[in-house]
Amino acid sequence: MTDNRRLAAIAGLALTLGACAGPAIPHPSARPPAAPPPTAVRPVQNNALIGSSVDAVGRMFGKPRLDVTEGAGRKLQFAGSRCVLDIYFYAPRAGANPVATHVDARAPDGRNAEVNSCAEALRR
Repeated sequence: MTDNRRLAAIAGLALTLGACAGPAIPHPSARPPAAPPPTAVRPVQNNALIGSSVDAVGRMFGKPRLDVTEGAGRKLQFAGSRCVLDIYFYAPRAGANPVATHVDARAPDGRNAEVNSCAEALRR
């Protein structure tokens, strides 16, 4: 076997073995980074529904068209002929009851609507 062939064979073997290597195994004393502490949910909107409980919203608008829970959040959707209102609820801190922290309003055709006007139109 010539030197060039021998070098090519060794290089091919090295590439093959290198492809089989997995990720480095962490040292047993290495710890995963600590999870950040939970943060309080702070509302950033200013409308009449922010801070309302699920029960209070139910008394205002009746039964929602949609009631969706995902993770720590919950969305109630109310709809009428003039608009659709989505109200998102999160607990302000661990162990607290969820309150409305975000509200979206839109016309039936998808255009944005003013939240307080839509809420007034949907009240029972």
